[in-house]
Amino acid sequence: MKLIAIQQSNYIPWKGYFDIIRSVDEFIIYDDVQYTRRDWRNRNRIKTPAGLLWLTIPVKVKGRYHQLIRETETAGGSWAEKHWKAICINYSGTPFFDEYKSLFEESYRKASELQMLSEINLLFINLVNSILGINTRISFAESYNPSGVKSDRILSICRNAGANEYLTGPSGLSYLDSEKFAAEGIKITTADYSGYPEYNQPWPPFSHYVSIIDLIFCEGGESLKYMKKF
Repeated sequence: MKLIAIQQSNYIPWKGYFDIIRSVDEFIIYDDVQYTRRDWRNRNRIKTPAGLLWLTIPVKVKGRYHQLIRETETAGGSWAEKHWKAICINYSGTPFFDEYKSLFEESYRKASELQMLSEINLLFINLVNSILGINTRISFAESYNPSGVKSDRILSICRNAGANEYLTGPSGLSYLDSEKFAAEGIKITTADYSGYPEYNQPWPPFSHYVSIIDLIFCEGGESLKYMKKF
């Protein structure tokens, strides 16, 4: 049996994204689809005393209305220094900031030298995986020669990757053709993001929908206790 997940890359994603990764045998990054503005591809949120703060990577979009995620370029590298400064200001007082500070600081330095959004997202996904001890294989959808559109395209990747089961987020059920998957002997399983326990997060009220760095800086090696497998 082989369980896979297929998702677009996100910037320093929330804990649910990494729960998907750690639940499967192979996680396939789906960046050969159209880039969408004001989405999670190039931004995420952190906690601050004043509320949630968006950290957004500026990208080139003018005249590039149909570009793919993997074709999307950053608009300069100064964003990385600004993001790291914001993280330091708001998390320097958390219990495990000093333990992971150098890892993230070095990754932001590397990120400032990268031009492609997908490469930056993968850099941070790999960093978090290493911190959390997630060893799932990471690959890219284009390596499986996907065909068709929407549900058929996802099905073709599952087929070409040799999957018997496909793990999707809740939104996937709105467009997946379950009958076609069943006909190919591929089971669809849906992730349930409800019931996450709260942890010692600064500045109430508690929010689950922030970057995974919030959990790592607050709980360190105990982070997996506040996550789940599907």
